[in-house]
Amino acid sequence: MKRLPYVSLFILVFVFLFSFLTPYMYSVSAYDINPGQILLSPSFEHFLGTDRLGRDLFARLAVGGQVSLVIGVLSAIIGSLIGLIVGISAGFFKGNADRLIIVLIDLFLTFPTFFLLLALISYVNASVWVLVIVISITGWMGTARMIRSESFAISNAPFIKILTISGVKSSKIVFKYFAPLLAPIFLISFTFGVSGAILAESGLSFLGIGITPPQVSWGTILSEGKEVIDIAWWVSFFPGLLIFSITFSLINISDYLQARVNEKEILNEA
Repeated sequence: MKRLPYVSLFILVFVFLFSFLTPYMYSVSAYDINPGQILLSPSFEHFLGTDRLGRDLFARLAVGGQVSLVIGVLSAIIGSLIGLIVGISAGFFKGNADRLIIVLIDLFLTFPTFFLLLALISYVNASVWVLVIVISITGWMGTARMIRSESFAISNAPFIKILTISGVKSSKIVFKYFAPLLAPIFLISFTFGVSGAILAESGLSFLGIGITPPQVSWGTILSEGKEVIDIAWWVSFFPGLLIFSITFSLINISDYLQARVNEKEILNEA
């Protein structure tokens, strides 16, 4: 049995607490410009140093973490829900509905996800909600394919066929029987989706087409740091470390959940 990734859970909780509690406990502003404190290295006065405008990096990482995590979580929720609805529809109704959904999924998968993101974001002014919507639109296909596959298996189960023949409403069958059985897959897709959305936002902000000032995210801090990386390594290192840590932790948790689901399926078959 795969062990619960306690370290990953600790990192995940720590990063969330750091992002959402620090602004209330740390008195230094994330936006104050200090010309006399430009690119100071980490010290007791500035725990993680300052950037090229003299702004405190510790405070900026906390505020930026709120934006990155909100985008990641909301995008994953919306994208996973879209994938769940589309996947169940394909697996339950089958026939023309399934063929139409497969064409739609294949159409989206024809374009690399990140380039599709770039194409969509280039036509609108980026903001938190715009990024949430755009990332959700481009991130539901993987969930839909997994849910579709499992929905086919569930719809072929004898008890589902009996319920259908008995005239039980489709909505009741979906919510009462499909949803609980698909919940583990949905949770796995959600955890993967959060990490993917955070990376997508960071990549867009790093390229300068994501979050725009005065808003700040881990991606924007990382982008600002690339210009001074040769003389101020800390400006890029710490946001990169947070992005890596949260992504690595979520992937470990997803792997654990997937392993548990596989073990449960093996036990049921036995």
